[in-house]
Amino acid sequence: MARYTGPRDKVSRRFGVALFGSTKALEKRPFPPGQHGLRAGHKKKSDYGVMLAEKQKLRFQYGVLEGQFRKYYAEAARRRGITGDILLQILELRLDNVVYRLGFSNTRAGARQIVAHGHITVNGKKTNIASYACRPGDVIAVGSKKSSQELVTRNLDLTQAAVTPDWLEADRDKLSGKVARVPAKDEIAPIVNEQLIVEFYSR
Repeated sequence: MARYTGPRDKVSRRFGVALFGSTKALEKRPFPPGQHGLRAGHKKKSDYGVMLAEKQKLRFQYGVLEGQFRKYYAEAARRRGITGDILLQILELRLDNVVYRLGFSNTRAGARQIVAHGHITVNGKKTNIASYACRPGDVIAVGSKKSSQELVTRNLDLTQAAVTPDWLEADRDKLSGKVARVPAKDEIAPIVNEQLIVEFYSR
């Protein structure tokens, strides 16, 4: 299972955004890592650097490696509609992200692990592929094993203040949820300018 395993706090500090959930590193040292980190913010980035940073932020946010991210962009470009919006929707409908949005985990990385370890079912069938593309009507639930139920119940205690987006229907008592529809861009609330990502790949 390919995933990013490098230092997370450094990446968040490099872009100035809490890409992996935790904000502690940014609160303690709100500047890029390295001996010149305090002065790095004063350098003006090139247009290419700005576009690259936006692409990297989105990639790290969803835990996607470069090759897979390129495939997602190619798929978004093939579909009819606004390429940037479609790219965001493709990423948002990944199974690990849906599990995260339902509150079954307090981080996307944790949600990915829950899926990979076989704790999640989709339409009644165990699915351990984090990149599985969910569709409207899909029912995502926690498996029947006691260990699965206890794990997600503990996570739900941590995420009880989190608001489930309108494009999902959550039943926390039954440890399940449903994809009601494809999310709109304003419901995704991206931390990037997705149009710059489109321009990056269109060069």
